[in-house]
Amino acid sequence: MSDLAYSALHVSNDNGLARVVLDRPERHNAFDDHVINELDQVFTNIAQNQSIRAVILSANGKSFSAGADIEWMKRAAAYTEQENEAASLEMAKMLNRIYTLPQPVIALVQGGAYGGGVGLVAVSDVVVATTQARFCFSEVKLGIIPAVISPYVVRAAGSRALRRYFFTADVFDADEAFRLGLVDIVTDGEELESTGLSIAAKIMENGPAAVAASKQLIDRVSGKPIDESLVTETAKLNAKMRATDEGRDGIAAFLEKRPPVWRKS
Repeated sequence: MSDLAYSALHVSNDNGLARVVLDRPERHNAFDDHVINELDQVFTNIAQNQSIRAVILSANGKSFSAGADIEWMKRAAAYTEQENEAASLEMAKMLNRIYTLPQPVIALVQGGAYGGGVGLVAVSDVVVATTQARFCFSEVKLGIIPAVISPYVVRAAGSRALRRYFFTADVFDADEAFRLGLVDIVTDGEELESTGLSIAAKIMENGPAAVAASKQLIDRVSGKPIDESLVTETAKLNAKMRATDEGRDGIAAFLEKRPPVWRKS
């Protein structure tokens, strides 16, 4: 996957680390149907590329993403309910594409993330935000609701914590986003890039199949009762990974004090 040209994104792959950059700074990296389609295409390609081990999602300009583009909203105002449902479904599919991506996604949030922009944050696996970052569920100000992003933001921050912000559309800062669980690390602006690269480097030291399986594992056990069924299921998953070529080599490499095969490539 070499550098590719998109009208709303910049996409690159540097030795297994994919970079996806929202590149509409003049529109505050807002979504429209075209941006949604490009994001869906990009992450579909990444999912199918086994050479990619991690993804950094970031944005150019003052804003990470202002949510829905105003011009798109103007067009959508004339849509029928069925047309609105189709447009919403495309957004929902794109977010789920990122959420279920085999590779971990690290979001670097340098500015405002509003509405659907918070959705992009919530579907990422690790989120680093600067102290200048601001967040807002702004939908109710427009007489609509954050339905499409709700499964991910509620899972990240919890239903109780989000009642205030869903109902009031208050803007909150990175420290509050950290407290809620939407952000993992808060840092100064000049350290945003290096922090993201450091996390990606650590991910890429580990077994790629194990990392992908660990990502699936979190959702697989989340919210389930720790009963005999789950105990048995996790034991089987553990045994399955140990029996893979990657698992066998990883254990052998540790015992033999050598690098595992995935670090040689």
